This record gives sequence, C-alpha cells and structure tokens, in this order.
Amino acid sequence: VQLQASGGGLVQAGGSLRLSCAASGLTFSSYGMGWFRQAPGKEREFVAAISGSGGNTYYANSGKGRFTISRDNAKNTVYLQMNSVKPEDTTVYYCAARRPYSGSYGSPENYGYWGQGTQVTVSS
Repeated sequence: VQLQASGGGLVQAGGSLRLSCAASGLTFSSYGMGWFRQAPGKEREFVAAISGSGGNTYYANSGKGRFTISRDNAKNTVYLQMNSVKPEDTTVYYCAARRPYSGSYGSPENYGYWGQGTQVTVSS
C-alpha cells in the first residue's frame, strides 16, 4: 500500500490550498481516509476524515467551516481543501487509510497506512 500526499506549499494567511493523497495497493473505496497534522514535538492531530463511500465526513473543530475533505474513488484520491488558512495551520499534513470497522475516525491508532506528509506553511 502506498499513499502519496502532495499539494503542500507556502500560502499567505487567508488564502487557500488543496492537498491531495493518491492511494495504490488497496481497494480504495473500502477504506475511510483521514488527514492528520503534526508539529515538531507534538502529538499527531486529527484534521478531517471521510468514509469509504464519501457519504460521511468528520472534522476537528480547528478546521470546521474552513476545510473540506472529499474523495474521488475512481481516481483513488482523497483531497483536503483548505480555505481561510491561518499561520497556526503551519505544519506537516499526513493522509492515512483507516482500518475497516476500527472505531473512531479521529483516532490515529485506527489508521493502518500513512503517507509521507506534505508541508504546509502559512505566512502572516
């Protein structure tokens, strides 16, 4: 299984960015997908998740109303649209595939596969 995250970069506060995560080696539509972020020295933090069909989405309070998670099962890709970004959104973002029937979408321990991370930097 491989998860390849991309789309990170430098953006001004208030701007937008779209992260992508291309998956291979798994039956993509069978897996819920999540985005997490982790700053140096801190625990991995849940950002957003989406069910395998795309019918259910979940958000952390930090991104609610600003971030939108979506997926294209025909392309084996999950996206995170980040709008109205803030300097505190600066960190590395990871995509992950959740183990089926494993419980909370917000818990990183329920995800069995992780991408390599993509850096997002928001300038003030």
